[in-house]
Amino acid sequence: MNIHSAQFELSAGLAGQLPTADLPEIAFSGRSNVGKSSLINRLLSRKALARTSATPGKTATINFYRLDSLRLVDLPGYGYAKVSDSERRRWGELIEGYFNDDRDLRLVLQLLDIRHTPSKDDYQMLEYMVEREIPFIVVLTKADKLNKGERAKRLAAFEQELTDYEGVTCIPFSATSGEGAADLLDIIKQVTQEDAE
Repeated sequence: MNIHSAQFELSAGLAGQLPTADLPEIAFSGRSNVGKSSLINRLLSRKALARTSATPGKTATINFYRLDSLRLVDLPGYGYAKVSDSERRRWGELIEGYFNDDRDLRLVLQLLDIRHTPSKDDYQMLEYMVEREIPFIVVLTKADKLNKGERAKRLAAFEQELTDYEGVTCIPFSATSGEGAADLLDIIKQVTQEDAE
C-alpha cells in the first residue's frame, strides 16, 4: 500500500453511482463532524485530500479515495438533525446500497468521539455491522482534547458503554498529534496484505 499514490476518485450521491468493486475497501463511518475526513487526511499524510468542514452534515455523498492496492471509502456522517426527511432517506438508501453491493469490504473504521458517550445512532450502526457480520474496529477520535485524567475516565467508561461488543479493538486517535495513525495504518495493511502476497 503506497499512501503517496492516493487520489480522490469520485463522489457518489446515489447507489447507482458507486464505482466498480475491483479493489479491497476500508470504510470510515461515524456521526457528522466526528473527524472522518481529518482521519483520512492524517493517514494519507495529506492536508486536504478529504475535505473537512466545521459544518455538520456537509459530507452527503460517499467519497472514494483510490490507492494503488485499495480504496478508502468516506461514508456520509449520520445523526445530524438539521437535514430534511427526504435527505435523510437518501443518505440511508445510499449507505444501505453501499453495504448491500457486492464489494470487497475488508474493514469499517467506526469513529466515536472519545469525549462523549456513543449516541443512539452510533449504537444502531454498531448493531447493524454486528448483524451483517461486517468486520469493524472503533476509532476514538479527538483524543488530544482530553487531559490524562479525563481520558482515563472516558476509556474506562467506553469499556462499559461497548460491553455488548466483546473483544472489539478501540484505538484512540488524534488528527492533531497523529496519535493512533501508525496503528491504524498497520491494521489496514494487515487486512489488505493477502492480496499483495
